[in-house]
Amino acid sequence: MSRHRDPLTKDLFSWEPPKVGVGYSADVIGRGRLDNKIARIVSHALRDAREDKGLSRTEVARRISDFLGRPVSESMLNKWSSEGSEDHRIPLDAFIGLVHATGAREALGFVPGEFGLTVIEAEYADLIEEQLLFEHEQEVAARRQALAARRRARR
Repeated sequence: MSRHRDPLTKDLFSWEPPKVGVGYSADVIGRGRLDNKIARIVSHALRDAREDKGLSRTEVARRISDFLGRPVSESMLNKWSSEGSEDHRIPLDAFIGLVHATGAREALGFVPGEFGLTVIEAEYADLIEEQLLFEHEQEVAARRQALAARRRARR
């Protein structure tokens, strides 16, 4: 007799912790020259916007234009997302506009990641600071205990 799983009961072993850091995985970014990595990130953000939100490159270009207050064309997006277009790299303000237009916050993790840093959701900042304070308190308490033990040993 096969067991039927109750669909209302949650599987405790299927839980995964929420993703704290913001960024694309290494397989999206890939290897190679920095300008190629940036082009891959732009391309991936545009692909995700199309697949997940139904946004065409034309619509993304319009949204970036509105955000920046200057014209950005679909042709520019195509050049910025092409690894073969060496003379056309996305400017920083347009990169921010791209994130704003597509909602691809994962792209924000790339630059800090190049320096061994991580972008986190703001909701986790207080939790991390609290943990750091807790660890500091533990270090201070251990140091106080060591000093007290050394003082008692001298008596």
